[in-house]
Amino acid sequence: MQPARWLAVGSAHGLDTRAGARAADDALEHGDAKLLIVFCSQSHDLPALLAELRQQAPGVPLIGCTTAGEIATAGPSEASVVVTALGGEGFAVETAAATEASQDLRLAGARVARCLPVREDLPHKVLILLSDGLAGDQQEIVRGAYSVLGATVPLVGGCAGDDLRMIRTHQLYDDDVLTDAVVAAGIASDAPFGIGVRHGWRRVGEPMLVTASAANRVYTLDDRPALDVYLKQLRVDEPADRDQEWLARLALTHPLGLARPNGEDQVRFISGGDFVERSLSCIAEIPQGALVWIMEGDALSVLEATDAACADSLAALDGNAPLGVLAFDCIARRGVLGDEGIRREIDRLAAVTSGAPVAGFYTYGEIARTRGLRGFHNQTLVVLSVG
Repeated sequence: MQPARWLAVGSAHGLDTRAGARAADDALEHGDAKLLIVFCSQSHDLPALLAELRQQAPGVPLIGCTTAGEIATAGPSEASVVVTALGGEGFAVETAAATEASQDLRLAGARVARCLPVREDLPHKVLILLSDGLAGDQQEIVRGAYSVLGATVPLVGGCAGDDLRMIRTHQLYDDDVLTDAVVAAGIASDAPFGIGVRHGWRRVGEPMLVTASAANRVYTLDDRPALDVYLKQLRVDEPADRDQEWLARLALTHPLGLARPNGEDQVRFISGGDFVERSLSCIAEIPQGALVWIMEGDALSVLEATDAACADSLAALDGNAPLGVLAFDCIARRGVLGDEGIRREIDRLAAVTSGAPVAGFYTYGEIARTRGLRGFHNQTLVVLSVG
């Protein structure tokens, strides 16, 4: 007998196209799948991979993206494919995609938010968003989705990666490999969803005033070139062969913290900079006049945040055991934890979920809006528990 609701995860290592088929075989435990969610390495032949997946599950809606590393129940990996399938009459799913998103990110968020199913018998809802984190101010996507759905529907998801090259990411939608896009799945369920959001970073050094910025680019801090101030605070000498990858790797473990009125810093991932005009580029907006700090963390603080995010997520399930967990974990946290630490982190996730499957990826930014308008995060772990 088919269960009323089910969720399963499959994963496969290797860059051959059959990796997708192997992962899908494990995820498709039942014959009434409503959705496939795919996370994979940028190194795959993406059109061929999608063709394999579609052959395994013809007609099943599919969303996904490339990553900066994949997460499955067995642990973190690279150059792999992770497939999550969910189905059963207790779920209803609709999907959508918005291309050329960078031309109007707010409009892209609004367009895909309209895919949420309307079913009175399935009162619990969530919108999963996967976006191109290199397309501009990601908070605009959240604002656009919020303008359609309001405060009653939580938003959750992450920004696609390209193994830290910071050049181009890809989003997957049914048969298509996209870039500069937002893809979404609106899910309605007869059981609750739970979301947990924690980062584990703390302020270091002196505060800096953003004296010139526009959207997600910071030009000056304390009236001096932003890149110069940032490197001076870190006491780092700029190498002769400087490039975007060098700066991105440095910024992985030294994000900016943006002071908020509620006293909780919002973390901003520095994705690159302009070595001529000496500016910094972030994944989301840093408003002029804001007070910012350089942030740091260690393995202990990051793992404590993991535990707290899981606990918050599970507490929202009203006592139900989770069917599965999706984790959207910033690549920067991976940089702090190291190879051994990320294995411990995923082990903790799996242990807390009492055997429920885990899937996810290392992101360039995280989405979690459960209250208020703001819902874009950096250097943060977002956990979605499916009840």
